[in-house]
Amino acid sequence: MKTLIVYSSLTGNTKLVAEAIHEVFGPEAGLFPVETAPSPTDYDFVAVGFWVDKGTADKKAQEFLKTIEGKPVALFATLGAYPDSEHAADSLKNAAAFLDASNQLVGTFICQGKIDPRLIEQFKKMPGDHPHAVTPERLARYAEAAKHPDAGDLQAARAVFTDIKIKLLQAAGEK
Repeated sequence: MKTLIVYSSLTGNTKLVAEAIHEVFGPEAGLFPVETAPSPTDYDFVAVGFWVDKGTADKKAQEFLKTIEGKPVALFATLGAYPDSEHAADSLKNAAAFLDASNQLVGTFICQGKIDPRLIEQFKKMPGDHPHAVTPERLARYAEAAKHPDAGDLQAARAVFTDIKIKLLQAAGEK
């Protein structure tokens, strides 16, 4: 199974997750930042990672997602919010909407990741009634996000993608 793993990473979080996923598929799998990714045409399976921006994949990842046709695809992402939040689930769903209908979404993974400090500084300048205004709860979440992705997150990503790999190989009649 010829595998392509593509990621868009702003602070290094998504790159770390991509590298953990690459371990599952081995050195024969392609691992590329989105800026240098090859066309997905010649691959059997494509995994695309992104950092969450405004409730969906960042712009570079969006553009790459639109180029995939007729493939099993898995998405992985990092975000500042909690991974079990409605925002996280919506972000994955919103990103999947960029995929052509000919693709099959075979799995997803999302975990927290540190937030770009420049973005936090922008949030601190927002008025108190703004949806992204800094509150004590948000500061606590930012502090928690700064600890991720951690070893547990990377192991969870490996586990999710090991299951995906097994299912894809079984579907293809391989071992």
